[in-house]
Amino acid sequence: MASVAAVEGAAAALRSVLSRAHQAAARAGRTPESVRVVAVSKTKPVGVIRGVYDAGHRCFGENYVQELIDKAPQLPEDIEWHFIGNLQSNKAKALLAGVPNLYMVESVDDEKIASRLDRVVADLGRKPLKVLVQVNTSGEESKFGVDPSGCVGLAKHVKLSCPNLVFSGLMTIGMLDYSSTPENFKALTGCRKEVCDELGIPEEQCELSMGMSADFEQAIEMGSTNVRVGSTIFGAREYPKKN
Repeated sequence: MASVAAVEGAAAALRSVLSRAHQAAARAGRTPESVRVVAVSKTKPVGVIRGVYDAGHRCFGENYVQELIDKAPQLPEDIEWHFIGNLQSNKAKALLAGVPNLYMVESVDDEKIASRLDRVVADLGRKPLKVLVQVNTSGEESKFGVDPSGCVGLAKHVKLSCPNLVFSGLMTIGMLDYSSTPENFKALTGCRKEVCDELGIPEEQCELSMGMSADFEQAIEMGSTNVRVGSTIFGAREYPKKN
């Protein structure tokens, strides 16, 4: 069971994050509605997530397939779940079948996973699934994501060859310490321009998912429409102790 203090602390932290996000949007001349805060709840118990839900939040993110499959049935169906971790093709069916209210996969990083998701959505008879193309803007080998030079090709594949997917924008993680730099944000913004020019879509219809706990305000000021905030809302991650 989640403690009352943990639940109340997360709810208060959420309110602070939303306020900071809205202020950052205002500084950029944007409306509060132009920014979505994804509360990243990996390793956190259902009780704490429920407390944040009861505080009015509906958008949550998870990194691991099994953890999301375990949690989703225990929580209200109107949650918009974002899958933000690396997704292996052989787990796509389990994820989509196990989480009927999966709203978006933010981590499509090659044509293989895009095509697999497309087939699974069709097989399950689900409505089209929103996806973001993950771009490795930092050039680190430890990061998943398509190279910026390949983002147009992958976005094109999703839009033109995957009728059961909705190409919704681009995502990046940033530097190794998970705090990004303006260069990462500028790179993703540049990718968006290239993709939108090639696909003939307005830039405002192409989301940018960039910015996390350490840098979400800067990311919003630089154009992010989707920030993924975990520890600032929920506190430090609680990984199981190894024997």
